[in-house]
Amino acid sequence: MPTEIDLGGIVVEVFRKGIKNLHLSVYPPNGRVRIAAPERMKPETIRAFAITKLPWIKQQRRQMQAQPREPRREYVDRESHYLWGRRYVLRVVERDGPPEVRLTPRRIELHVGAEVGVARRHAVLEQWYREQLRAAAEPLVARWERRLGVKSQRIFIQSMKTRWGSCTPAAGNIRLNTELAKKPPLCVEYIVVHELAHLIERSHGPAFVAILDRHLRNWRERRATLNAAPVSHRDWDY
Repeated sequence: MPTEIDLGGIVVEVFRKGIKNLHLSVYPPNGRVRIAAPERMKPETIRAFAITKLPWIKQQRRQMQAQPREPRREYVDRESHYLWGRRYVLRVVERDGPPEVRLTPRRIELHVGAEVGVARRHAVLEQWYREQLRAAAEPLVARWERRLGVKSQRIFIQSMKTRWGSCTPAAGNIRLNTELAKKPPLCVEYIVVHELAHLIERSHGPAFVAILDRHLRNWRERRATLNAAPVSHRDWDY
């Protein structure tokens, strides 16, 4: 269970892990602050670290709070939906038969029965996004496995609350957030490289950054694009 540090009204969650260095993260949409700390590090050392980072924490929280957000989806005609960074207008086609999603040059067509409600419409479209992302991600993973000299075991496409992706080095599994299908392709490639790089270096320290710098020199620009608007009512940072 995490402990908490109160920095003048900003609550910082502290998680103890088997790591060597402190890691600070600020998560959208509300600026939740989390520190991963070595298991035996003294609480006063962690607090001192958090205090030195307070100006950066406040800056990150201001940026997140100022970021424009789209309304929650109702899955009705003329809503804006995104695929690969491009805006499409949703068209709901009520008809008998199994649910289906079709893509036209300007629209995403959601074919469902007249009785199908919001939750089911969301599920159908979410499954379609998973299929789009898997089709795009699998060849990227294969290409970057060869370049990095690594091999993943399984790729999972799933909804994730606070991350664009994750890697379990011990198992060799890569997980990608379904929401990546709504972002430009260069963002998907960045996350693929990021997660595969964890098969070489588990932490986000200098060795990890060096891998990204060597193999994907514009990764910082891609990360900025990934975290830029438009964003949905659930937001992530990476």
